[in-house]
Amino acid sequence: MELAKLVYKTTAQFPANEKYGLTSQINRSAVSIPSNIAEGAGRNSSKEFSQFLSIALGSAFELETQLYLAESFGFITNDTLATLLNQLDPHSEND
Repeated sequence: MELAKLVYKTTAQFPANEKYGLTSQINRSAVSIPSNIAEGAGRNSSKEFSQFLSIALGSAFELETQLYLAESFGFITNDTLATLLNQLDPHSEND
């Protein structure tokens, strides 16, 4: 959930013409991660929970790709990209 809040703060600085484009996609991906984890945790079996974790992981990969795109378009700096990617995967070496 902290990542989603940080993403929303970051995308608030994107150009206005991206509101329904990359901004929306990034925000949806960021919200989807904790939402699917929570939904899976509320299910009745570990198989269902695993399925929702898989969906959350897919959203994380989507978010990663979208953040790289945002950096390549100049919407975020390399430092901001590194910070967000570190939040996305704190065990990686994104620095």
